[in-house]
Amino acid sequence: MATLSFNALLGGGKPGTLDPVYYLHGEEEILKEEAVRVLLDRAVDPSLRDFNVDVRSAPDLDPAALRALVDTPPMMAERRVVVLRGVDGLRAKSRVKDELVRYLDHPNPSTILILVQAGDDAPDAALAPRAATVAIDRLPPDRVRRWIAHRAERIGLQIAPEAAELLGQATQHDLAAIAQELDKLAALAGARTVTPDDVSRAVGVRRGETLDDLVSAALERRIPEAARMLAPVLAQSGMSGVRIVSALGTGLVGLAGARAELDRGTAPGRLEQAIFQQLLASRPGGLGAGYKDVAARWARWARLWSGPELSGALRGALATDRALKGTRVTDEQGLVLELLLGFARRAKEAA
Repeated sequence: MATLSFNALLGGGKPGTLDPVYYLHGEEEILKEEAVRVLLDRAVDPSLRDFNVDVRSAPDLDPAALRALVDTPPMMAERRVVVLRGVDGLRAKSRVKDELVRYLDHPNPSTILILVQAGDDAPDAALAPRAATVAIDRLPPDRVRRWIAHRAERIGLQIAPEAAELLGQATQHDLAAIAQELDKLAALAGARTVTPDDVSRAVGVRRGETLDDLVSAALERRIPEAARMLAPVLAQSGMSGVRIVSALGTGLVGLAGARAELDRGTAPGRLEQAIFQQLLASRPGGLGAGYKDVAARWARWARLWSGPELSGALRGALATDRALKGTRVTDEQGLVLELLLGFARRAKEAA
């Protein structure tokens, strides 16, 4: 059967054109729940769901219970829906897994079966070819901003675009964390539009002092500014020195690739597009901005570094990461600050 993206699932499919089996996998759990809701909306009228929707945990079933679920005819409706969660918990050689595979070869046309795999493991080789497989991965930052607006609208909340951008940066574009913060903001703001100040109070992050701001300052070699941000960024909920160094390392790897493009003779005017195409191909997460914005930044910042400087900075980031993960770390701020100051020393040495 077909392999779909989350976008394709949202944009396609109408009542009467549903596949008999959908298999949802990928790392973004909250989007899996949205995909289930979309399929339910297309498959069964809300007034008939009490009779025609079953949600079960796959590992809790035996073969007979599984067949009873998928073979039961719909009541007063064209079709029924069965949602099986935790299909990743089925052992490869179990009787239930064997029965499920047999069913997928000849599915009941009046049942829509939705298989939900938890976590971000690779698709199951026995299930994926027998279902409409939907890969649900993390959204890039520009899509997260649109998702925030959509989620806010669903809960009756108005949020200013700059507040949505700050919320995405403050949560590192984690949709589950964003959903929790939006619920808090709804209680805080009531009927008025949420502002960046509201986000700062709710999340504990001020505009200009996010992890993305710190990384941008460091990679643009505005080291005093990056050093000033370090303490407030580290004080944020869920933040750590390892997380900061990981973000810096990701940026340094990107700059090293951009610098290599320049050194190979790529024209500066074509560098941004070359980086953007590489980002589209690899789709890395945790960049703090949309791919177009990241490509523009890396193309600009790569000219501030030499290849040897970036190699040295990457070695420093790796050493700092190892030190932070040591069992006797007592001053993570000091370790990260020493890494940032190293960036400045390399700039002076190069000058």
